[in-house]
Amino acid sequence: MSDLVMPAEHAEDHHPHHPFLQHHFEDLAQQHEASILGMWMFLATEILFFGGVLAAYTIYRVMYPAGWAAGAHHQNIPVGTANTAVLLGSSLTMALAVYYAQLGRRIKTVVMLILTLILGTVFLGVKAYEYHAHYTEGLLPGVHFTYTGPHAPQVQLFMTFYFGMTGLHALHMIIGAGLLIWLTLRAWKGHFGPEYYGPVEVMGLYWHFVDIVWIFLFPLLYLIHQPGGH
Repeated sequence: MSDLVMPAEHAEDHHPHHPFLQHHFEDLAQQHEASILGMWMFLATEILFFGGVLAAYTIYRVMYPAGWAAGAHHQNIPVGTANTAVLLGSSLTMALAVYYAQLGRRIKTVVMLILTLILGTVFLGVKAYEYHAHYTEGLLPGVHFTYTGPHAPQVQLFMTFYFGMTGLHALHMIIGAGLLIWLTLRAWKGHFGPEYYGPVEVMGLYWHFVDIVWIFLFPLLYLIHQPGGH
């Protein structure tokens, strides 16, 4: 009779855990739900953070409309528009990476992650080009600010918001690029499939959030004070 009873210490060996299932979760489904919830909670704090910055921007825009219009006049709309298209393209490739990870298509997942990384890097490169152009124009706030046109103090304040808001956005993208490299290496090793794709989906949520932030920044900094704007 004793041979018919499985010892308690060996009962769990009959159903081995998934290699990426953490010990404090009952199964992969629970782990997946917890990771998605955790990312949404993190994004909620990010919304509060960026919301505060956007609120301050709006207040000063109401206070100094002429200075804001003068500052926005120095933004390169064609370059900003092209960069927006690049970022939207990276959202598509990121969504496809999640899709292929769910299907267990290793090579396609890797390709989509690499394309997302490339497009994100292009976006950052274009922003660096814009930053350099503003520096040569004397629009970098601080000791290098040499703009002498109308409403110069207000223009400097506008450019402070411009560099601050786009710089924070770029920082989030740089962090995302590092995470993409890590995910690409894991995807190449075949870590993701129909049972386990949570890290790719969580990264997708983060990347889409960063893209949405830019969708707000682009019109506020480039378009809203152009002819036809208000």
